Amino acid sequence: MPDLAPRSTTGGIVAVWVFAAVAALAVGTVVPAEVRGAWMPLAFAGCVFASFAVQLAYGRSVGFLVRVAIGAVGSLLVMGLIGVGLGLATLFAG
Repeated sequence: MPDLAPRSTTGGIVAVWVFAAVAALAVGTVVPAEVRGAWMPLAFAGCVFASFAVQLAYGRSVGFLVRVAIGAVGSLLVMGLIGVGLGLATLFAG
Protein backbone atom coordinates (compact mmCIF):
# COMPACT_ATOMS: atom_id res chain seq x y z
CA MET A 1 0.00 0.00 0.00
CA PRO A 2 1.54 3.35 -0.98
CA ASP A 3 2.07 6.06 1.59
CA LEU A 4 -0.54 8.78 1.35
CA ALA A 5 1.63 11.42 2.96
CA PRO A 6 5.21 10.12 3.19
CA ARG A 7 7.60 11.75 5.63
CA SER A 8 10.22 14.09 4.27
CA THR A 9 13.62 12.44 3.99
CA THR A 10 15.69 15.62 3.94
CA GLY A 11 15.86 15.63 7.74
CA GLY A 12 17.72 12.33 7.70
CA ILE A 13 20.17 13.57 5.09
CA VAL A 14 20.88 16.76 7.02
CA ALA A 15 21.25 14.76 10.24
CA VAL A 16 24.02 12.70 8.62
CA TRP A 17 25.75 15.90 7.49
CA VAL A 18 25.59 17.27 11.03
CA PHE A 19 26.95 13.97 12.30
CA ALA A 20 29.82 14.32 9.80
CA ALA A 21 30.61 17.82 11.05
CA VAL A 22 30.59 16.68 14.67
CA ALA A 23 32.76 13.66 13.85
CA ALA A 24 35.29 15.77 11.94
CA LEU A 25 35.47 18.34 14.73
CA ALA A 26 35.85 15.56 17.30
CA VAL A 27 38.72 14.04 15.33
CA GLY A 28 40.27 17.49 14.96
CA THR A 29 40.15 18.26 18.66
CA VAL A 30 40.77 14.87 20.29
CA VAL A 31 43.23 13.16 17.94
CA PRO A 32 46.85 14.37 17.70
CA ALA A 33 47.78 16.09 14.43
CA GLU A 34 50.19 13.32 13.41
CA VAL A 35 47.49 10.65 13.16
CA ARG A 36 44.53 12.79 12.12
CA GLY A 37 44.85 11.58 8.54
CA ALA A 38 44.26 8.01 9.64
CA TRP A 39 41.21 8.83 11.74
CA MET A 40 39.31 10.96 9.23
CA PRO A 41 38.55 8.03 6.88
CA LEU A 42 37.32 6.02 9.86
CA ALA A 43 34.98 8.84 10.83
CA PHE A 44 33.78 9.02 7.22
CA ALA A 45 33.08 5.29 7.25
CA GLY A 46 30.92 5.89 10.32
CA CYS A 47 29.06 8.57 8.37
CA VAL A 48 28.41 6.18 5.49
CA PHE A 49 27.00 3.60 7.91
CA ALA A 50 24.94 6.29 9.61
CA SER A 51 23.54 7.40 6.25
CA PHE A 52 22.60 3.83 5.42
CA ALA A 53 21.01 3.25 8.82
CA VAL A 54 19.01 6.49 8.80
CA GLN A 55 17.60 5.86 5.35
CA LEU A 56 16.88 2.24 6.20
CA ALA A 57 14.96 3.41 9.26
CA TYR A 58 12.65 5.49 7.04
CA GLY A 59 11.39 2.27 5.45
CA ARG A 60 10.87 3.72 1.97
CA SER A 61 12.40 1.90 -0.94
CA VAL A 62 11.78 4.56 -3.58
CA GLY A 63 14.98 6.56 -4.03
CA PHE A 64 16.82 4.70 -1.28
CA LEU A 65 20.18 4.55 -3.05
CA VAL A 66 19.96 8.18 -4.13
CA ARG A 67 19.28 9.31 -0.55
CA VAL A 68 22.15 7.20 0.82
CA ALA A 69 24.47 8.57 -1.86
CA ILE A 70 23.45 12.17 -1.14
CA GLY A 71 24.06 11.62 2.57
CA ALA A 72 27.45 9.99 1.98
CA VAL A 73 28.72 12.49 -0.60
CA GLY A 74 27.47 15.42 1.45
CA SER A 75 29.22 14.14 4.55
CA LEU A 76 32.38 13.67 2.47
CA LEU A 77 32.20 17.31 1.42
CA VAL A 78 31.49 18.50 4.97
CA MET A 79 34.36 16.48 6.39
CA GLY A 80 36.63 17.59 3.57
CA LEU A 81 35.98 21.27 4.23
CA ILE A 82 36.52 20.84 7.95
CA GLY A 83 39.65 18.77 7.25
CA VAL A 84 41.07 21.54 5.04
CA GLY A 85 40.37 24.03 7.82
CA LEU A 86 42.06 21.81 10.37
CA GLY A 87 45.04 21.30 8.07
CA LEU A 88 45.46 25.02 7.52
CA ALA A 89 45.12 25.67 11.25
CA THR A 90 47.80 23.08 11.98
CA LEU A 91 50.06 24.47 9.27
CA PHE A 92 49.87 28.04 10.51
CA ALA A 93 49.85 27.21 14.23
CA GLY A 94 53.22 25.56 14.34
